[in-house]
Amino acid sequence: MLLIDCPCCGVSGEETEFAAGGEAHLKREGPGSSDDAFTAYLFERKNPRGVHFERWRHAFGCGKWFHMARSTATLEVFGVYAADVLAPPQSVLDRIEEARSEGRVK
Repeated sequence: MLLIDCPCCGVSGEETEFAAGGEAHLKREGPGSSDDAFTAYLFERKNPRGVHFERWRHAFGCGKWFHMARSTATLEVFGVYAADVLAPPQSVLDRIEEARSEGRVK
């Protein structure tokens, strides 16, 4: 069971209080995009073993979307942050690098 801290409202809860929304930091394709680019946006997703950046929604709380970095192998959460950023904050990247240097994740 994941314990997640919502960065929007500050409430901590079990993963059943939240809803996963897929891969984070995707480039959304607009009306002028090619068919191949739009198909890739809709259907091609990463599913790595190890660190993954995901979108989550506090479904039974504030209802807002946010991003989370976690390991798909160990379920370790490295950090949560606002959904309106283009890349993970340096503090989250530092925690991931620390876990890699300790051999906890790939």
